[in-house]
Order: sequence, then C-alpha cells, then structure tokens
Amino acid sequence: MPTNLRRPGAPHTAHRVSAYPIEPLFLQRWSPRAFLPRPFPLAVVYSILEAARWAPSAHNLQPWRFVFSLRGDDHWQQHLDVLHPGNASWAQNASALLFLASQIVPPAPGNTPPQPSRTHSFDAGAAWAQLALQATALGYQAHAMAGIDFDRAAVILRLPESYRLEIAVAIGVQGDATQLPPALREREHPSARHPLEELISRGVFTPSPATTDGGM
Repeated sequence: MPTNLRRPGAPHTAHRVSAYPIEPLFLQRWSPRAFLPRPFPLAVVYSILEAARWAPSAHNLQPWRFVFSLRGDDHWQQHLDVLHPGNASWAQNASALLFLASQIVPPAPGNTPPQPSRTHSFDAGAAWAQLALQATALGYQAHAMAGIDFDRAAVILRLPESYRLEIAVAIGVQGDATQLPPALREREHPSARHPLEELISRGVFTPSPATTDGGM
C-alpha cells in the first residue's frame, strides 16, 4: 500500500481564526457540499479509516464499525439512495460514502453479563473526528450527514440489532461552490464557532448567554 497518499496541490481553507493557538489542521477541516466527482484509490479510504481505528474508547472496546462504498462500485447507488434527497443531491459527487455504527451492548469480560454501553456513541464520535482530520491532512474533506433513512439504511447495510447507526459521511475532493444550487452555494463556507467563553465553566456549570436566551 502506498505511504504517500496526500493529494498533490490540495487547497486548504484558511478562513477561520482561533482565539488561542491550535494546530492549523483543526481550522482547515470543515464540511463542504461541493465535491468533484472523482474516484480515489482504496488505499486512501484505508488510511482515513486507519486514523479512526486509533481513536480512544472506554475500556478500549472500540465499538465503532464502518461500512463504505466507492463511487461506481456495486453498493454505491444503494448507499446513495438511503440519504435524504437534499443530501444525495450533492453527496453523489463524493468519492466515498461511509456509514458509522456503534455497538450498543459490547461484549463483557469473563462471566460478567453484557450491559448497555453509556459511551458507544461518544466513542464513535471520537473515531469520526479522527477520520475527518486524517481526510483533511491528505488533502480531502469529509462531511457527516444525519439526513438518512435510518431504518432503510440498517436493512441495506445488514446492520445487527446490537448496533446503532450513527451517521453517514461523504468524502472526496473539494469542488467549487458554483456547482451547487443557489441555496446551498450561499452556505458553502467554513462555519464559525461560539466563543470559547460560552462553552466552558470553571468549577461549576455556568449557563452561557446562548443557553439562557435560547439563541444560537
């Protein structure tokens, strides 16, 4: 498998500014909808998922599982069809579609009866974050989508009942916003974040202005 998988000349977005010093990769990662309809090597997907494999998890149970398809393969259209139409309209140009599931009741050690996990979704979220950052590091972008027909997707993916489908992810080469419909074109830019002071408390929880007035 090749070791240099970065897409040569891949543009990075530098529209965000952090309030405190952080690695530039965190600002370069965002969720575009405009993708170029290009295939990419299977090795790229494996590299992105390898980063997800190294995410932390409670008791190192690694409850995440991924099902993926590459554009044009035998499962691509089925995977595209379980997305809500608004998502499918742009995700069809991605290079890969991933579905992330987490194990609700993981195996228990020894003779301990299995118990539902409190952290399976949290752990799967850590895996998603690492795959998204790895995609960015390789010169691609990943966009997670909750707009899925979850029941139909579970059937298509043959997902066991002990797993919860968390999210779908489109990955690909970032395209130009002009290829999108006007309504989406206006939203095709990296989003901002709430000020850090609204998100943290020292010692005890302090409601932020956004929490108090119900605004965003």
